[in-house]
Amino acid sequence: MRIPITILACAVAATIALLTGPNAVAQAPVAATMAWPGGARMALSLSFDDGRESQVTEGLPVFARHGARATFYVVPSAVERRLAGWKQAAAAGHEIGSHSLTHSCSGNFLFSRQKALEEHSLERMRDELVTANRRIVDLLGVTPRTFAYPCGQTYVGRGRGTQSYVPIIAELFVAGRGWLDEAANDPSYVDLAQTMGVEMDGKDFAQVQPLLDEARTRGAWLVLAGHDIGVGGRQTTRIAMLDALLTYAKDPANGIWLSTVAEAADLVARRQAR
Repeated sequence: MRIPITILACAVAATIALLTGPNAVAQAPVAATMAWPGGARMALSLSFDDGRESQVTEGLPVFARHGARATFYVVPSAVERRLAGWKQAAAAGHEIGSHSLTHSCSGNFLFSRQKALEEHSLERMRDELVTANRRIVDLLGVTPRTFAYPCGQTYVGRGRGTQSYVPIIAELFVAGRGWLDEAANDPSYVDLAQTMGVEMDGKDFAQVQPLLDEARTRGAWLVLAGHDIGVGGRQTTRIAMLDALLTYAKDPANGIWLSTVAEAADLVARRQAR
């Protein structure tokens, strides 16, 4: 028996309404199960990788201007090259996290061919992470509490011998942040050892604001990730975007709790443990 086209059309329309309407289960806000400090409707963390010089020379003045703190994921050798600046960052209350000892990524990146993850073992990776933490403590007097995966890659080995080093991150840190992810974190569900990080390099505030809007709707935790800080260029978070973003985030009317990655992760971990 053929069903009239008009009936099928009505059924399809009703299904779409159920999936996308205000009562859709998939769209239920997370905020009902997670209350952010100060009555905020979302959390926002700004993070930067590699310990690049511009983060000290260009970034610290921006954050000081807005009275804001960020998370900087460093490798010890980068800290050594600009030690006075990184001591200033730590003294100002910015979080100093770990970005590993040697920034090892896949050997498909030629810069990492001599330290490729494909040639690592879990034992080697753990030793390098512990050593990196110890060196950061020696240099800056702070113990890294969160980690950013270099190149966003979370494995060692190759083929059938590939292993995840996420469990090691879960052991050593309160959170591990990814790279080039596409969404904010649901605080009631997120695996903190695999916290998602969304790129902010090369974006204007108009491109970032929809991410804030979506996170606020869900009561989520948005972690933005960048590299250099400047007026423009490859892998560079724009100062103009940061100024606009921090002005927006600091306005209580916008319902944003601005925190370091560690601070937000601590809160999420406590709530998840209940």
